[in-house]
Amino acid sequence: MTMFGVSYGFHDAAYCHIDGQDIIEAHHSERHSRKKNDSKLHTNINGFSIFYEKPYKKNIRRLLYGQKWVKRNTHNAYVDHHWSHAAAAYYTRPFKEEPVCVVIDAIGEWDTASIWYNKKKKWSMRYPKSLGLFYSAMTKYVGLKPMEDEYILMGMSALGQPTDLSHLLYANLHKGYIGPKLKGSIYDIAAGAQSLIEKEILSIMNKARKYSSSLCYGGGVALNCVANTKVYSMFNNVWILPNPGDAGSSLGAAAAYLDKPINWIDPYLGTNIERKINPKEVVQYLLKKSVCGIANGRAEFGPRALGNRSLLADPRLDIKNTVNDIKRRQRFRPFAPAILEEYADEYFKGPMNEYMQYVAVAKHDYNSVTHIDGTARVQIVKANCNSIIRPVLEEWYEQTKCPMLLNTSLNVKGKPMVDNIKQAKGFEKLYGVKVF
Repeated sequence: MTMFGVSYGFHDAAYCHIDGQDIIEAHHSERHSRKKNDSKLHTNINGFSIFYEKPYKKNIRRLLYGQKWVKRNTHNAYVDHHWSHAAAAYYTRPFKEEPVCVVIDAIGEWDTASIWYNKKKKWSMRYPKSLGLFYSAMTKYVGLKPMEDEYILMGMSALGQPTDLSHLLYANLHKGYIGPKLKGSIYDIAAGAQSLIEKEILSIMNKARKYSSSLCYGGGVALNCVANTKVYSMFNNVWILPNPGDAGSSLGAAAAYLDKPINWIDPYLGTNIERKINPKEVVQYLLKKSVCGIANGRAEFGPRALGNRSLLADPRLDIKNTVNDIKRRQRFRPFAPAILEEYADEYFKGPMNEYMQYVAVAKHDYNSVTHIDGTARVQIVKANCNSIIRPVLEEWYEQTKCPMLLNTSLNVKGKPMVDNIKQAKGFEKLYGVKVF
């Protein structure tokens, strides 16, 4: 059966096309419209469609809290919002054991966190208490953009001493924090927000661990790789879909309706740029110019650039400020390394995977890919990786004996990642960076 899972109306709209149990394609709306976190779906869906939440239940909550009734397009089926998150991980998981599913986000119809086992909800946190809304409110308070810059707040947390924010946990922060000035610097507030959300996440995970030693984790909060690292040690198996937020729920909605395992291969599911790249040419350019872009193959479905829409740089150099300036980002912002899997344990200690979902402690002195706290969000690149980044890294190692490159997304702050060849050429022209 061919079907389309769709998510739109809140932020980061997306659709996922499934045929049988295979993913045909999956796209973020923002990549096509060029509007960051675009909430609108601009693609005409011609086929059986499944929506990622139940609008009637959500509208009842909206009315009770003084918001307007929002009309949605008609779809063939509707899935509970948190189950669409859980299902995205549950049906794509790489292990057979029956997992417990945990979802933590800003808000669904009513739930803001939930635990699922055997496809049934066992526990939930209800609006207005919300870890996701709390973290977004603190993101806004320190001058960043909520529902977009939470990962910056996470990075800032390493620069401060935690302020006690526990009194905000039960507040309704849907429209942000409105109240007396919070104590401490913006970095202290970031540290306080990170400390509190980690404590609450671990409390939920302790509840979940009673059901299974295997975990499927979803929702936007599952993008917090610092917290994920602490969760990792609590379970024997952990699977987080590389796109655990609302965009990934388009896949989850379709999977939930199908109620069968989905053949997950990798996150390269978007727009295809078909052109041949010579890894030797890329490496020679990097050796001369230190920075270059890659736009090749199918775009990543998810917020992380994993080699097909990447900006690469020489990590041996003091190049962090240069790359942050190219991307129009704050200079304190860290960058991630992409490393050949066979050398990962030699250079890092801690949990690592192909999707940059955890932080590991650096055992090297390449400061350009190490945060101020000595950690890095590592992407390990396996021998069977379907991205050009694997042969590029192999050639890079041959030439330098360094098994890693700085890897960040091919975009500038506030703009979506490059999607097609026209945008790749535009990025090259506008920012003066060669894009292969």
